[in-house]
Amino acid sequence: MSRIKRATLACAAIIVTACGTPHGAPLRVIVPRGATFKSATDSLAHAGLVSWPKLFRAYARFTSSDRDIKPGTYLLKKDTPWKDILSALNGGKGLVNSITIPEGFSLQQIVPLLAKTLSVPEDSVNAAVRDTAMLSRLDIPTPTLEGYVFPSTYAFPAGTTARLAVSEMVREFERQWQPSWDARLSELKINRHDLVTMASIVEKEAKLAEERPVIAAVYYNRLRDGQLLQADPTVQYALGKHVTRVLYRDLEVESPYNTYRHAGLPPGPIASPGAASLAAAANPASVPYKYFVASADGHHEFRTTLREHDNAKKNARPPALTSAPTPDTTKKAAVATARAATTSGSKAKTTSRPTKKAPVIKATRKKRTTSTRKRA
Repeated sequence: MSRIKRATLACAAIIVTACGTPHGAPLRVIVPRGATFKSATDSLAHAGLVSWPKLFRAYARFTSSDRDIKPGTYLLKKDTPWKDILSALNGGKGLVNSITIPEGFSLQQIVPLLAKTLSVPEDSVNAAVRDTAMLSRLDIPTPTLEGYVFPSTYAFPAGTTARLAVSEMVREFERQWQPSWDARLSELKINRHDLVTMASIVEKEAKLAEERPVIAAVYYNRLRDGQLLQADPTVQYALGKHVTRVLYRDLEVESPYNTYRHAGLPPGPIASPGAASLAAAANPASVPYKYFVASADGHHEFRTTLREHDNAKKNARPPALTSAPTPDTTKKAAVATARAATTSGSKAKTTSRPTKKAPVIKATRKKRTTSTRKRA
């Protein structure tokens, strides 16, 4: 490189690096392991941290700062001087712990994942998700923050405590909550906790985005008509473990979360629902369906009557076991009902939960039970 070009480049770099002061919320940049300096620069440009990628790379070469970048997730503020960006990339400064919570994860899955990410004991995370101050502030009647740890990708600086991390995840839930959903609560005759609970069931059931409002409608219709929800994901939650197939004996588990034995919604969410499932629970489709059966390609066939449902399931093929398959729920519901009748007499069991914002939907237990869905 000629002296003139070097001088020009140096002057340009000095001007650029002198401009601006870091401000605003930190921006997240991921530098994958094995990434080239060019790809790292592209990530910086995409995040809005570098406006002239070619000049930035030239400056890095000129200052010999492009040879030893550290992989990881960085938090950097907009208008950070180039020399400081390069210093961070070369020295690993600004590295954070990144974690992604998938939609539909329960606390049983989230707690060990977060503990590993933060390098803290699981006990500290378990204590954080039982924080009484947060439970009280959010008006949550259950003993944990199940359903309120919002599924998303987070970046936590080194040294972040479990309580701070969980607090940020809960704040993300509050940021995602739409005011329009509050207006729907009175129309649906439920409170926010009920809506989050319904959304968590929808999250575990739905495979296709367009079916979420329809699945929500199926469960609301069953509640309205006094039918048991009979949602397989609630049984899995009651078991406290993942099973590849819900069996007859599983329906006998005694838990208020077992919607084959207990009327109404379970006491609380069974997983962390995403925004789409929350929206579906707030705005269910206007359909008469009360049953659905899964098809091989992952979509569901929805029906209004049990006879229609029986016909539909004859034509359905069992889908691949990507998640817990649905059992032959009519027979299983009969088994569960018979066992419940034996142990509790003729009086149906219901789940009693405090309602502080609006009446909670309660369904009357019937002797004959019919399932939400079946597989052939």
